[in-house]
Amino acid sequence: MNKHYDYLIVGAGLYGAVFAYEAKRNGKSCLVIDKRSHVGGNIYTENRSGINVHVYGAHIFHTSDKFVWNYVQRFAEFNRYTNSPIARYKNELYNMPFNMNTFSKMWNIATPDEAMAIIEEQRKEIKGEPKNLEEQAISLVGRDIYEKLVKCYTEKQWGRDCKELPAFIIKRLPVRFTYDNNYFNDSYQGIPIGGYTAVIEKMLDGIDVMLDTNYLDDKENYDAMADKVVYTGAIDAYFNYCFGNLEYRSVRFETEELDTPNYQGNAVVNYTDSEHPYTRIIEHKFFEFGTQPTTIISKEYSAEWKPGDEPYYPVNDEKNGALFAKYKELADKESKVIFGGRLGEYKYYDMDKVIIAALETVKKEFGKVSE
Repeated sequence: MNKHYDYLIVGAGLYGAVFAYEAKRNGKSCLVIDKRSHVGGNIYTENRSGINVHVYGAHIFHTSDKFVWNYVQRFAEFNRYTNSPIARYKNELYNMPFNMNTFSKMWNIATPDEAMAIIEEQRKEIKGEPKNLEEQAISLVGRDIYEKLVKCYTEKQWGRDCKELPAFIIKRLPVRFTYDNNYFNDSYQGIPIGGYTAVIEKMLDGIDVMLDTNYLDDKENYDAMADKVVYTGAIDAYFNYCFGNLEYRSVRFETEELDTPNYQGNAVVNYTDSEHPYTRIIEHKFFEFGTQPTTIISKEYSAEWKPGDEPYYPVNDEKNGALFAKYKELADKESKVIFGGRLGEYKYYDMDKVIIAALETVKKEFGKVSE
């Protein structure tokens, strides 16, 4: 391919696709490349037996930003899906987030005052500022809920004892004294009807895309194809791990189709005991209120990341923060390259925040976002 472009965009995920869409509307030519065989990055959905499978785990769009909500409506109609996970501890089932349904089941009570009194009494065991995740959780919801619904789930997720994890990880644990099972507090929430892949394909309509193409395998040649590069891959990989690799948690999925119309009755069930090795089971059809004769489930196993694995969650502790700062310093010196997205910025991003970050970059480059 001898064509020269204004922008080479490395990564066909949400950040890269939003940037490419806006660049095209500003009259710029773009080439989007991705090492995977599909567009969409981790929000990629694949239609199997009429069910849109969230191949890289559940993605539920939620935001309180009206502009962002209106922006995504350009690319899809969103349904009314509300995230209301169930937590399963052994054979006990509880509603999430922690609310009056959870408390009434846990303690056989009926009023917010009763729930508050129990939590208040249990949190007294934590003296002073919480020093780790365990203390933070107990100070928020008390010992009973911590033991049944937080401890094992979190330890499976992070592969570490709760006493070894920093308190800030769980600072925003939603706790409500109402009978409200909506996990998110955001004003807008839903799933694009037809899946996320169609959203990304609409963003990239009319833009050159090359899949199964690893930018880092031939960086110099790809760089020569465009005036500027938008890089959404791992920042440490870009610099050839010169300071060592940043740490992530990875996730492994076991996905299977079952000959039943309804396996668990909910899109998301968290397994909060140590008996089950997986953290949760996703039943994909329920994201779009499916009535197909079969169902598809994915068991999620959290794993320690090693080079070659798919990185999912940055381990935002002090050590990795210091290491990222070194890479960020190098990145800031690259005049031709824009680093963005979850891997480029080593940051856990909700989808609405990815769109906001991409549009901020668009404003810097072009002075405006398309109407």
